[in-house]
Amino acid sequence: MKKILLALTLLVSSWFCHAQQLDINGDLRARLEYRDGYGTLKPDTLDAALFVTQRARLNIDFASKNLKMRISPQNYHVWGDVATTSKSDLGNAFHEAWAEAVINKKFSMKLGRQEIVYDDHRIFGNVDWAMQARSHDAFVAKYLPDSNHTIHIGFALNANKESNFKENYLLPQYKAMQYLWYHGDFKNIGLSFLFLNNGMPFIDAGKEKVAYSQTIGPRLTYKKGKLNADAAIYLQTGKIGLNEVLAQYYTANLNYKAINTFTIGIGAEYLSGKAQDDATTTIKSFNPLYGTNHKFNGYMDYFYVGNHLNSVGLIDMYANLVYEKNKLMLKLQPHVFSAAASLYQAGTKQDNLLATELDLTFAYKLFENVTIDGGISKMLATTSMETLKGGNKDNGNYWGYVSMKFTPKLLSYKNEPKK
Repeated sequence: MKKILLALTLLVSSWFCHAQQLDINGDLRARLEYRDGYGTLKPDTLDAALFVTQRARLNIDFASKNLKMRISPQNYHVWGDVATTSKSDLGNAFHEAWAEAVINKKFSMKLGRQEIVYDDHRIFGNVDWAMQARSHDAFVAKYLPDSNHTIHIGFALNANKESNFKENYLLPQYKAMQYLWYHGDFKNIGLSFLFLNNGMPFIDAGKEKVAYSQTIGPRLTYKKGKLNADAAIYLQTGKIGLNEVLAQYYTANLNYKAINTFTIGIGAEYLSGKAQDDATTTIKSFNPLYGTNHKFNGYMDYFYVGNHLNSVGLIDMYANLVYEKNKLMLKLQPHVFSAAASLYQAGTKQDNLLATELDLTFAYKLFENVTIDGGISKMLATTSMETLKGGNKDNGNYWGYVSMKFTPKLLSYKNEPKK
Protein backbone atom coordinates (compact mmCIF):
# COMPACT_ATOMS: atom_id res chain seq x y z
CA MET A 1 0.00 0.00 0.00
CA LYS A 2 2.94 2.37 0.70
CA LYS A 3 4.21 1.82 -2.86
CA ILE A 4 0.77 2.67 -4.24
CA LEU A 5 0.58 5.89 -2.21
CA LEU A 6 4.11 6.90 -3.29
CA ALA A 7 3.25 6.34 -6.95
CA LEU A 8 0.06 8.38 -6.57
CA THR A 9 1.96 11.22 -4.86
CA LEU A 10 4.46 11.42 -7.73
CA LEU A 11 1.67 11.23 -10.28
CA VAL A 12 -0.35 14.01 -8.64
CA SER A 13 2.75 16.21 -8.41
CA SER A 14 3.35 15.76 -12.12
CA TRP A 15 -0.26 16.56 -12.93
CA PHE A 16 -0.14 19.82 -11.01
CA CYS A 17 2.67 20.92 -13.31
CA HIS A 18 1.01 20.00 -16.57
CA ALA A 19 -2.68 19.11 -16.15
CA GLN A 20 -5.66 21.05 -17.42
CA GLN A 21 -8.13 19.30 -15.11
CA LEU A 22 -7.53 17.10 -12.08
CA ASP A 23 -10.26 15.72 -9.81
CA ILE A 24 -9.82 13.45 -6.82
CA ASN A 25 -12.91 11.96 -5.19
CA GLY A 26 -13.21 9.59 -2.26
CA ASP A 27 -15.51 6.60 -1.88
CA LEU A 28 -15.73 4.94 1.52
CA ARG A 29 -18.65 2.71 2.38
CA ALA A 30 -19.42 0.09 5.00
CA ARG A 31 -22.37 -2.31 5.06
CA LEU A 32 -23.73 -4.39 7.95
CA GLU A 33 -25.54 -7.49 6.65
CA TYR A 34 -27.76 -10.07 8.34
CA ARG A 35 -28.10 -13.23 6.23
CA ASP A 36 -30.62 -15.83 7.28
CA GLY A 37 -31.65 -17.41 4.00
CA TYR A 38 -29.81 -15.13 1.58
CA GLY A 39 -28.95 -16.72 -1.79
CA THR A 40 -30.48 -20.05 -0.82
CA LEU A 41 -33.09 -21.36 1.61
CA LYS A 42 -31.80 -21.76 5.15
CA PRO A 43 -30.97 -25.35 6.19
CA ASP A 44 -32.25 -26.60 9.54
CA THR A 45 -28.77 -26.98 11.04
CA LEU A 46 -27.25 -23.54 10.29
CA ASP A 47 -27.53 -20.15 12.01
CA ALA A 48 -27.73 -16.66 10.53
CA ALA A 49 -24.58 -14.76 9.50
CA LEU A 50 -23.78 -11.22 10.67
CA PHE A 51 -20.81 -9.23 9.33
CA VAL A 52 -19.58 -5.87 8.03
CA THR A 53 -17.92 -5.31 4.65
CA GLN A 54 -16.05 -2.14 3.74
CA ARG A 55 -14.62 -0.46 0.66
CA ALA A 56 -12.22 2.48 0.48
CA ARG A 57 -11.51 3.89 -2.98
CA LEU A 58 -9.87 6.95 -4.54
CA ASN A 59 -10.99 8.06 -7.99
CA ILE A 60 -8.28 10.19 -9.57
CA ASP A 61 -9.33 11.70 -12.91
CA PHE A 62 -7.20 13.71 -15.31
CA ALA A 63 -8.38 15.37 -18.53
CA SER A 64 -6.71 17.49 -21.19
CA LYS A 65 -7.45 18.23 -24.82
CA ASN A 66 -6.20 14.88 -26.13
CA LEU A 67 -6.02 12.70 -23.03
CA LYS A 68 -8.28 11.34 -20.32
CA MET A 69 -7.03 9.13 -17.52
CA ARG A 70 -8.30 7.46 -14.37
CA ILE A 71 -6.45 5.67 -11.62
CA SER A 72 -8.62 4.15 -8.91
CA PRO A 73 -6.91 2.21 -6.10
CA GLN A 74 -9.19 0.51 -3.60
CA ASN A 75 -9.19 -1.68 -0.54
CA TYR A 76 -11.97 -4.17 0.09
CA HIS A 77 -12.28 -6.30 3.20
CA VAL A 78 -14.60 -7.82 5.77
CA TRP A 79 -14.11 -6.36 9.22
CA GLY A 80 -11.87 -8.81 11.06
CA ASP A 81 -10.67 -10.83 8.03
CA VAL A 82 -7.05 -10.07 8.99
CA ALA A 83 -5.47 -9.65 12.40
CA THR A 84 -5.23 -6.15 13.81
CA THR A 85 -1.42 -6.45 13.65
CA SER A 86 -1.29 -7.89 10.13
CA LYS A 87 1.48 -6.60 7.83
CA SER A 88 -0.51 -7.26 4.63
CA ASP A 89 -4.04 -6.97 3.35
CA LEU A 90 -5.09 -9.02 0.33
CA GLY A 91 -7.95 -6.61 -0.38
CA ASN A 92 -5.64 -4.00 -1.95
CA ALA A 93 -6.04 -3.57 -5.71
CA PHE A 94 -6.57 -1.15 -8.56
CA HIS A 95 -10.22 -1.12 -9.53
CA GLU A 96 -9.47 1.01 -12.57
CA ALA A 97 -6.29 2.15 -14.31
CA TRP A 98 -6.92 3.37 -17.84
CA ALA A 99 -6.03 6.09 -20.32
CA GLU A 100 -8.04 7.36 -23.27
CA ALA A 101 -6.50 9.06 -26.30
CA VAL A 102 -8.94 11.64 -27.68
CA ILE A 103 -8.09 11.80 -31.39
CA ASN A 104 -10.79 14.34 -32.21
CA LYS A 105 -14.37 15.18 -31.23
CA LYS A 106 -15.67 12.00 -32.88
CA PHE A 107 -13.07 9.34 -32.15
CA SER A 108 -11.14 8.13 -29.09
CA MET A 109 -9.36 4.99 -27.87
CA LYS A 110 -9.46 3.75 -24.27
CA LEU A 111 -7.01 1.20 -22.92
CA GLY A 112 -6.53 -0.49 -19.53
CA ARG A 113 -8.50 -1.78 -16.57
CA GLN A 114 -11.91 -0.18 -16.74
CA GLU A 115 -15.57 -0.53 -15.92
CA ILE A 116 -17.68 -1.55 -18.91
CA VAL A 117 -21.27 -0.46 -18.37
CA TYR A 118 -24.05 -0.29 -20.96
CA ASP A 119 -27.76 0.45 -20.83
CA ASP A 120 -29.49 -0.97 -17.74
CA HIS A 121 -26.46 -3.08 -16.61
CA ARG A 122 -28.15 -6.35 -17.66
CA ILE A 123 -25.30 -7.70 -19.83
CA PHE A 124 -22.47 -5.30 -18.92
CA GLY A 125 -22.44 -3.67 -15.47
CA ASN A 126 -19.98 -2.50 -12.83
CA VAL A 127 -21.58 -4.56 -10.00
CA ASP A 128 -21.15 -1.62 -7.64
CA TRP A 129 -23.28 -3.35 -4.99
CA ALA A 130 -20.41 -5.78 -4.47
CA MET A 131 -17.69 -3.97 -2.56
CA GLN A 132 -14.94 -5.10 -4.94
CA ALA A 133 -17.14 -4.27 -7.99
CA ARG A 134 -16.18 -5.41 -11.52
CA SER A 135 -13.71 -4.08 -14.07
CA HIS A 136 -12.19 -5.50 -17.26
CA ASP A 137 -8.75 -5.31 -18.87
CA ALA A 138 -9.80 -4.11 -22.30
CA PHE A 139 -9.37 -1.84 -25.32
CA VAL A 140 -12.41 0.21 -26.38
CA ALA A 141 -12.65 2.35 -29.50
CA LYS A 142 -15.36 5.02 -29.36
CA TYR A 143 -16.97 6.75 -32.34
CA LEU A 144 -19.56 9.55 -32.11
CA PRO A 145 -20.93 10.35 -35.58
CA ASP A 146 -23.01 13.13 -34.01
CA SER A 147 -24.54 14.13 -30.68
CA ASN A 148 -27.35 11.55 -30.95
CA HIS A 149 -25.40 8.43 -31.90
CA THR A 150 -22.59 6.46 -30.22
CA ILE A 151 -20.67 3.37 -31.34
CA HIS A 152 -18.24 1.41 -29.12
CA ILE A 153 -16.07 -1.50 -30.23
CA GLY A 154 -14.30 -3.42 -27.46
CA PHE A 155 -11.63 -6.13 -27.27
CA ALA A 156 -10.14 -8.15 -24.41
CA LEU A 157 -7.49 -10.89 -24.27
CA ASN A 158 -6.65 -12.65 -21.00
CA ALA A 159 -3.63 -14.68 -19.90
CA ASN A 160 -2.27 -16.02 -16.60
CA LYS A 161 1.10 -14.25 -16.88
CA GLU A 162 3.97 -13.51 -19.26
CA SER A 163 5.19 -16.80 -20.74
CA ASN A 164 7.46 -18.06 -23.50
CA PHE A 165 4.98 -20.69 -24.63
CA LYS A 166 1.24 -21.17 -24.55
CA GLU A 167 -0.31 -21.92 -21.15
CA ASN A 168 -3.86 -22.97 -20.34
CA TYR A 169 -5.86 -20.07 -18.95
CA LEU A 170 -6.79 -20.94 -15.37
CA LEU A 171 -9.36 -18.35 -14.26
CA PRO A 172 -13.09 -19.17 -14.65
CA GLN A 173 -13.81 -16.32 -17.07
CA TYR A 174 -13.43 -15.40 -20.73
CA LYS A 175 -10.14 -15.99 -22.51
CA ALA A 176 -11.06 -13.46 -25.21
CA MET A 177 -13.98 -11.13 -25.84
CA GLN A 178 -15.09 -8.73 -28.57
CA TYR A 179 -18.20 -6.59 -28.70
CA LEU A 180 -20.02 -3.88 -30.62
CA TRP A 181 -22.45 -1.51 -28.89
CA TYR A 182 -24.56 1.15 -30.54
CA HIS A 183 -26.88 3.71 -28.97
CA GLY A 184 -29.07 6.29 -30.69
CA ASP A 185 -31.52 8.89 -29.38
CA PHE A 186 -34.63 9.67 -31.45
CA LYS A 187 -36.82 12.26 -29.71
CA ASN A 188 -38.59 10.27 -26.96
CA ILE A 189 -37.08 6.94 -27.99
CA GLY A 190 -33.66 5.47 -27.23
CA LEU A 191 -32.34 2.48 -29.15
CA SER A 192 -29.35 0.34 -28.19
CA PHE A 193 -27.94 -2.71 -29.92
CA LEU A 194 -25.33 -5.12 -28.53
CA PHE A 195 -23.29 -7.84 -30.22
CA LEU A 196 -21.00 -9.72 -27.82
CA ASN A 197 -18.64 -12.50 -28.89
CA ASN A 198 -17.60 -14.26 -25.68
CA GLY A 199 -14.72 -16.76 -25.83
CA MET A 200 -14.53 -19.31 -23.00
CA PRO A 201 -11.59 -21.74 -22.72
CA PHE A 202 -12.08 -25.49 -22.37
CA ILE A 203 -9.96 -28.62 -22.56
CA ASP A 204 -10.50 -31.00 -25.47
CA ALA A 205 -8.26 -34.05 -25.95
CA GLY A 206 -5.80 -32.59 -23.45
CA LYS A 207 -5.44 -29.23 -25.24
CA GLU A 208 -6.98 -25.86 -24.51
CA LYS A 209 -9.41 -24.51 -27.04
CA VAL A 210 -11.69 -21.48 -27.05
CA ALA A 211 -15.40 -21.74 -27.88
CA TYR A 212 -17.32 -18.57 -28.74
CA SER A 213 -20.92 -17.81 -27.86
CA GLN A 214 -22.76 -14.75 -29.14
CA THR A 215 -25.21 -12.50 -27.30
CA ILE A 216 -27.17 -10.33 -29.71
CA GLY A 217 -30.09 -7.99 -29.24
CA PRO A 218 -31.71 -4.56 -29.07
CA ARG A 219 -33.02 -2.51 -26.17
CA LEU A 220 -35.65 0.24 -26.49
CA THR A 221 -36.51 3.01 -24.07
CA TYR A 222 -39.37 5.49 -24.18
CA LYS A 223 -39.78 8.57 -22.03
CA LYS A 224 -42.48 11.18 -22.25
CA GLY A 225 -43.80 13.30 -19.42
CA LYS A 226 -44.42 11.12 -16.38
CA LEU A 227 -44.16 7.85 -18.32
CA ASN A 228 -41.04 5.69 -18.67
CA ALA A 229 -40.94 2.37 -20.51
CA ASP A 230 -38.29 -0.02 -21.75
CA ALA A 231 -38.06 -3.41 -23.43
CA ALA A 232 -35.23 -5.68 -24.54
CA ILE A 233 -34.64 -8.95 -26.38
CA TYR A 234 -31.35 -10.84 -26.34
CA LEU A 235 -30.57 -14.11 -28.07
CA GLN A 236 -27.59 -16.35 -27.28
CA THR A 237 -26.10 -18.74 -29.80
CA GLY A 238 -22.73 -20.27 -30.71
CA LYS A 239 -20.92 -22.77 -28.48
CA ILE A 240 -19.71 -23.26 -24.91
CA GLY A 241 -17.18 -26.07 -24.92
CA LEU A 242 -18.45 -28.66 -27.38
CA ASN A 243 -22.11 -27.83 -26.73
CA GLU A 244 -24.39 -25.69 -28.87
CA VAL A 245 -26.06 -22.65 -27.27
CA LEU A 246 -29.65 -21.59 -27.92
CA ALA A 247 -31.10 -19.28 -25.25
CA GLN A 248 -33.34 -16.20 -25.03
CA TYR A 249 -34.04 -13.22 -22.79
CA TYR A 250 -37.06 -10.90 -22.84
CA THR A 251 -38.02 -8.01 -20.60
CA ALA A 252 -40.51 -5.14 -20.50
CA ASN A 253 -41.01 -2.42 -17.86
CA LEU A 254 -43.49 0.42 -17.40
CA ASN A 255 -43.19 3.16 -14.77
CA TYR A 256 -45.47 6.12 -14.17
CA LYS A 257 -44.89 9.05 -11.84
CA ALA A 258 -48.39 9.41 -10.45
CA ILE A 259 -47.53 12.49 -8.37
CA ASN A 260 -44.29 14.36 -7.71
CA THR A 261 -43.36 12.09 -4.81
CA PHE A 262 -44.78 8.72 -5.87
CA THR A 263 -43.90 6.38 -8.77
CA ILE A 264 -45.58 3.09 -9.59
CA GLY A 265 -44.42 0.49 -12.04
CA ILE A 266 -44.72 -3.06 -13.28
CA GLY A 267 -42.34 -5.29 -15.17
CA ALA A 268 -41.44 -8.81 -16.20
CA GLU A 269 -38.35 -10.75 -17.22
CA TYR A 270 -37.97 -14.09 -18.96
CA LEU A 271 -34.63 -15.88 -18.95
CA SER A 272 -34.84 -19.20 -20.78
CA GLY A 273 -33.87 -22.41 -19.03
CA LYS A 274 -33.49 -26.11 -19.68
CA ALA A 275 -36.06 -28.63 -18.51
CA GLN A 276 -34.64 -31.15 -16.08
CA ASP A 277 -35.91 -34.02 -18.24
CA ASP A 278 -34.20 -32.62 -21.35
CA ALA A 279 -31.40 -35.06 -22.23
CA THR A 280 -29.95 -33.06 -25.13
CA THR A 281 -26.53 -31.40 -24.87
CA THR A 282 -27.78 -28.02 -26.12
CA ILE A 283 -27.36 -25.21 -23.58
CA LYS A 284 -30.78 -23.54 -23.35
CA SER A 285 -30.27 -21.50 -20.17
CA PHE A 286 -29.67 -17.78 -20.73
CA ASN A 287 -26.59 -16.31 -19.02
CA PRO A 288 -26.61 -12.56 -18.20
CA LEU A 289 -22.81 -12.73 -18.25
CA TYR A 290 -21.22 -9.52 -16.90
CA GLY A 291 -24.28 -7.68 -15.66
CA THR A 292 -25.03 -6.14 -12.28
CA ASN A 293 -27.22 -9.07 -11.32
CA HIS A 294 -28.04 -7.84 -7.80
CA LYS A 295 -30.09 -5.11 -9.46
CA PHE A 296 -32.43 -7.74 -10.93
CA ASN A 297 -34.59 -10.62 -9.67
CA GLY A 298 -34.82 -9.61 -6.03
CA TYR A 299 -32.24 -8.35 -3.57
CA MET A 300 -31.85 -11.72 -1.87
CA ASP A 301 -29.78 -12.85 -4.88
CA TYR A 302 -31.28 -16.28 -5.41
CA PHE A 303 -30.80 -15.98 -9.16
CA TYR A 304 -27.69 -15.29 -11.29
CA VAL A 305 -25.52 -13.84 -8.53
CA GLY A 306 -22.91 -16.58 -8.67
CA ASN A 307 -25.69 -19.16 -8.94
CA HIS A 308 -28.59 -20.50 -11.06
CA LEU A 309 -26.55 -20.77 -14.27
CA ASN A 310 -27.32 -23.72 -16.57
CA SER A 311 -30.55 -24.28 -14.66
CA VAL A 312 -34.30 -24.08 -15.35
CA GLY A 313 -34.26 -20.36 -16.12
CA LEU A 314 -36.56 -17.78 -14.58
CA ILE A 315 -39.78 -15.86 -15.04
CA ASP A 316 -39.84 -12.80 -12.78
CA MET A 317 -42.97 -10.65 -12.50
CA TYR A 318 -42.66 -7.62 -10.26
CA ALA A 319 -43.98 -4.22 -9.25
CA ASN A 320 -42.30 -1.01 -8.09
CA LEU A 321 -43.71 1.39 -5.51
CA VAL A 322 -41.33 4.32 -4.91
CA TYR A 323 -41.77 7.31 -2.63
CA GLU A 324 -39.29 10.19 -2.87
CA LYS A 325 -39.41 13.46 -0.97
CA ASN A 326 -36.61 15.82 -0.02
CA LYS A 327 -33.73 13.59 1.15
CA LEU A 328 -35.73 10.37 1.64
CA MET A 329 -36.43 7.50 -0.73
CA LEU A 330 -38.60 4.46 0.13
CA LYS A 331 -39.10 1.56 -2.24
CA LEU A 332 -41.25 -1.58 -2.06
CA GLN A 333 -40.72 -4.19 -4.75
CA PRO A 334 -42.59 -7.51 -4.69
CA HIS A 335 -41.48 -10.33 -7.03
CA VAL A 336 -43.19 -13.52 -8.14
CA PHE A 337 -40.65 -16.09 -9.36
CA SER A 338 -41.35 -19.11 -11.54
CA ALA A 339 -39.14 -21.59 -13.36
CA ALA A 340 -39.03 -21.01 -17.13
CA ALA A 341 -38.61 -24.75 -17.80
CA SER A 342 -39.92 -27.93 -16.23
CA LEU A 343 -38.72 -28.89 -12.74
CA TYR A 344 -38.77 -32.48 -11.43
CA GLN A 345 -38.41 -34.20 -8.08
CA ALA A 346 -37.83 -37.98 -8.08
CA GLY A 347 -39.32 -38.18 -11.57
CA THR A 348 -42.45 -36.18 -10.68
CA LYS A 349 -43.03 -32.83 -12.34
CA GLN A 350 -43.21 -29.96 -9.86
CA ASP A 351 -45.16 -26.71 -9.94
CA ASN A 352 -43.17 -24.03 -11.76
CA LEU A 353 -44.01 -21.42 -9.09
CA LEU A 354 -40.87 -20.94 -6.98
CA ALA A 355 -41.48 -18.08 -4.58
CA THR A 356 -42.66 -14.60 -3.77
CA GLU A 357 -40.06 -12.14 -2.50
CA LEU A 358 -40.75 -8.83 -0.78
CA ASP A 359 -38.01 -6.18 -0.84
CA LEU A 360 -38.32 -2.98 1.20
CA THR A 361 -35.45 -0.49 0.93
CA PHE A 362 -34.74 3.10 1.93
CA ALA A 363 -32.08 5.74 1.32
CA TYR A 364 -31.57 9.00 3.20
CA LYS A 365 -29.16 11.70 2.09
CA LEU A 366 -27.75 12.91 5.37
CA PHE A 367 -25.45 15.47 3.72
CA GLU A 368 -24.35 16.26 0.18
CA ASN A 369 -21.78 13.46 0.25
CA VAL A 370 -23.07 11.17 3.03
CA THR A 371 -25.90 8.68 2.48
CA ILE A 372 -27.49 6.10 4.76
CA ASP A 373 -29.41 3.27 3.14
CA GLY A 374 -30.78 -0.08 4.13
CA GLY A 375 -33.41 -2.68 3.56
CA ILE A 376 -35.10 -5.89 4.58
CA SER A 377 -36.24 -8.77 2.38
CA LYS A 378 -38.40 -11.83 2.95
CA MET A 379 -38.49 -14.97 0.79
CA LEU A 380 -41.83 -16.82 0.73
CA ALA A 381 -40.78 -20.01 -1.00
CA THR A 382 -42.65 -23.05 -2.28
CA THR A 383 -41.65 -26.70 -2.20
CA SER A 384 -40.44 -26.23 -5.78
CA MET A 385 -37.81 -23.82 -4.49
CA GLU A 386 -36.76 -26.45 -1.97
CA THR A 387 -36.39 -28.91 -4.84
CA LEU A 388 -34.26 -26.42 -6.76
CA LYS A 389 -32.15 -24.91 -3.96
CA GLY A 390 -32.38 -27.25 -0.99
CA GLY A 391 -32.93 -25.91 2.53
CA ASN A 392 -36.26 -25.38 4.26
CA LYS A 393 -38.88 -22.94 3.00
CA ASP A 394 -40.25 -22.49 6.52
CA ASN A 395 -36.98 -21.41 8.18
CA GLY A 396 -37.59 -17.66 8.16
CA ASN A 397 -35.45 -16.83 5.12
CA TYR A 398 -34.79 -13.14 5.76
CA TRP A 399 -32.06 -10.75 4.70
CA GLY A 400 -31.36 -7.22 5.88
CA TYR A 401 -28.68 -4.56 5.70
CA VAL A 402 -27.72 -1.04 6.75
CA SER A 403 -25.06 0.91 4.88
CA MET A 404 -23.26 4.25 5.08
CA LYS A 405 -21.59 5.82 2.04
CA PHE A 406 -19.15 8.74 2.07
CA THR A 407 -18.31 10.26 -1.32
CA PRO A 408 -16.37 13.49 -0.70
CA LYS A 409 -14.86 15.65 -3.42
CA LEU A 410 -11.30 15.91 -2.15
CA LEU A 411 -9.71 18.05 -4.83
CA SER A 412 -10.61 19.82 -8.07
CA TYR A 413 -7.78 21.62 -9.84
CA LYS A 414 -7.95 23.34 -13.22
CA ASN A 415 -4.89 24.73 -14.95
CA GLU A 416 -6.03 27.08 -17.70
CA PRO A 417 -3.47 27.42 -20.51
CA LYS A 418 -2.02 30.88 -20.99
CA LYS A 419 -3.35 32.80 -23.97
